[in-house]
Amino acid sequence: MACYRINPTMCGTDAKLGGMKALILVGGYGTRLRPLTLSRPKPLVEFANKPMLLHQMEALVEVGVHEVVLAVSYRAEQMEQELKEEASKLGVKLVFSHETEPLGTAGPLALAKDILSETDEPFFVLNSDIICEFPFKDLVTFHRNHGKEGTIVVTKVEEPSKYGVVVYGEQGKIQSFIEKPQEFVSNKINAGMYIFNPTVLKRIKLQPTSIEKEVFPHMASEGQLYAMELQGFWMDVGQPKDFLRGMCMYLTAVRQKNASVLHNGPTTVGNVLVHPSAKIGHGCRIGPNVTVGPGVIIEDGVCIKRSTILRDAVIKSHSWLDGCIVGWRSVVGQWVRMENTTVLGEDVIVKDEVYINGGQVLPHKSIASSVPEPQIIM
Repeated sequence: MACYRINPTMCGTDAKLGGMKALILVGGYGTRLRPLTLSRPKPLVEFANKPMLLHQMEALVEVGVHEVVLAVSYRAEQMEQELKEEASKLGVKLVFSHETEPLGTAGPLALAKDILSETDEPFFVLNSDIICEFPFKDLVTFHRNHGKEGTIVVTKVEEPSKYGVVVYGEQGKIQSFIEKPQEFVSNKINAGMYIFNPTVLKRIKLQPTSIEKEVFPHMASEGQLYAMELQGFWMDVGQPKDFLRGMCMYLTAVRQKNASVLHNGPTTVGNVLVHPSAKIGHGCRIGPNVTVGPGVIIEDGVCIKRSTILRDAVIKSHSWLDGCIVGWRSVVGQWVRMENTTVLGEDVIVKDEVYINGGQVLPHKSIASSVPEPQIIM
């Protein structure tokens, strides 16, 4: 018999009483985002200089959420340590709900049932690796207006045949779900954000369960599930290629809403986010679509496009990067060329004048010869 527990130690503050709750599914191993997730749990990997999870938590707090349940199984202690301070700053109470056996996407709701059902207020459920302009205020309004048990956020995609699509009527009432349709029936997919009334918890047992396959179809057949269309960008950033695509979309949205936080200077082109503690040398061309983390050193004559450079990495002079993620404390030598979704794990050293094409380099490696074909370097 599997054992599950809710951690009685809570982070943050109890100052805010009332308000809404949220549950964020952070239990996976993050295998798609390796080698980065060999060093840090995926929700703590920095996206645009901020842990992925923090983007969601800040948006939840803005709409009055005062308590966030994190459904965790992997590296829970590390998440707990690192998020305590952030939770305290935000004034939100964090509860860690530990799974010793993966419970799928619905089981964690049953595990946290006592917390989620403390009030009659609806609660949010989110996948931890999505980035968008979180529409939580609109979602609450839409959900209260139709008055049924659940609402899922849907987003438009260009190739619906790759996904399970959602079919619904003019008012948003969901009719059916169709997995990877070969003929066009809809171009709207589940965006991994939901709001439910606590009554939904009666539908879910404490066992591994898929909310998408085992709960939603029943709710839809009873007329209890609605869809709200997401405006603006959306991306599941759980793998390197999509992480970089999502970064480009995010920076575009920042340009439209709060351009002052982007970096302006003789070295930058287009949308570039640079932490104040980073140092950029002379004669560089940084951008478009680049994020430079804290403590990063970029030497003279470097060109970086469509890439993320994580904390304390060093890019030595005259190197050229396009479509890369450079891990924490990694060092890229002089006259290096890296492209095609190359990902360096933590503390990787790339020697001078090396070419890497689509390499996925595990942490603490030293690369002295070129990698002309995409591969995992162990």
